[in-house]
Amino acid sequence: MFEFITDDEDRGQVGIGTLIVFIAMVLVAAIAAGVLINTAGFLQTKSEETGEQSSAQVTDRLQPIAKTGQVDSSDGSVHQIDLVLQKSPGASDIDLSTTTIEFQGPDGVKRASLDGIDFTDSAVSLQDDDTSITASSVLNSGEDRVIVSIDLTDGGLFGNGQDLSLPEGGEAQIKLNTESGSTTVIRIKVPESTTGDSVVSV
Repeated sequence: MFEFITDDEDRGQVGIGTLIVFIAMVLVAAIAAGVLINTAGFLQTKSEETGEQSSAQVTDRLQPIAKTGQVDSSDGSVHQIDLVLQKSPGASDIDLSTTTIEFQGPDGVKRASLDGIDFTDSAVSLQDDDTSITASSVLNSGEDRVIVSIDLTDGGLFGNGQDLSLPEGGEAQIKLNTESGSTTVIRIKVPESTTGDSVVSV
């Protein structure tokens, strides 16, 4: 007859080893889960930022309401262009001081910043209920309206000593680039005849 003898000490050693292995597996799984959660959170944040920036590039743009030209009586050319602007529907606040302007005319492309325009002058603020334009050069409402005057003479906004005035029948293109990277393209066309006019629609 056989008699089975069990050693309680041996059985305890095996149990401790199994417990150690189990704890190690739990720790590894916890660390892996933590890394995955952190990575997922980081990717979600980046995707949200990218989405917001992409949306801003589409919506945060300036929209022209009117565009007129000041006529030089001596030769009939347009020496100043006045744009009435508002922010487009759905746009966030637009800081005019960080907006750049590109003028493409017969003499090539010229670039400048709207920071060179004095928006503290109430004359440029056509409609500004909370003084956001005159105080900080910001369009923060869909009702805000601002007049941006572009002096094309040699002492004008582009400050290059070159007269960029447009002759009768002349054409040009203006691009306004906001801080978010959104671009508004405005086409300018001077009438074939400006005789007798001091202001013309362009």
